[in-house]
Amino acid sequence: MIQLPLGLLAFSVPHLWKRLFPGSRLRWGDPGKGVVALLSIAGIWLAARGYGAWDDAPQIWNPAPWTRHLNNLLVVLGFYFFVASGMGVWGARVNRHPQLTGVILWAVAHLLVNGDAASMVLFGGFLVWAMAEIVLINRAVPLWVPPPRPPVGKEITAVVLALVLVAVVGYIHGWIGPWPFGA
Repeated sequence: MIQLPLGLLAFSVPHLWKRLFPGSRLRWGDPGKGVVALLSIAGIWLAARGYGAWDDAPQIWNPAPWTRHLNNLLVVLGFYFFVASGMGVWGARVNRHPQLTGVILWAVAHLLVNGDAASMVLFGGFLVWAMAEIVLINRAVPLWVPPPRPPVGKEITAVVLALVLVAVVGYIHGWIGPWPFGA
């Protein structure tokens, strides 16, 4: 069980480094990006391993059957916002933090369909991290200017890319865990 919270810490602390200790992060320069990347990958691996190993996690609540459909919708939206962050499309124009919003939607979606303690720790941990990042970024850099409006074709590409990513990740999800798209 200890692997799960340690993995969350290994992921979130390096991500928070820039906001909590900007001078230290600045001194590390580009090699600091590598440190963040390596610790993030190790953290995700450790958290996933801890989540999978927590077989006796108590059930806190029982999700309603309809939450599966809401979960899938929120995951699609989350992937869209994640893609939008790199493309400057609508999701990045109306939302200062599209990537973090994508993580929030993904985490909330998974909290809706999983009522066990392991899920509360894993998805709740990512939810708290993403929300803390938003607060810290907004505090450090209060002003934001939305990117310019991109061509319509770019928006279509973002939607298609998000749907393809959902399909690929959903297939992998079903391969290593429960099938996310219904029976």
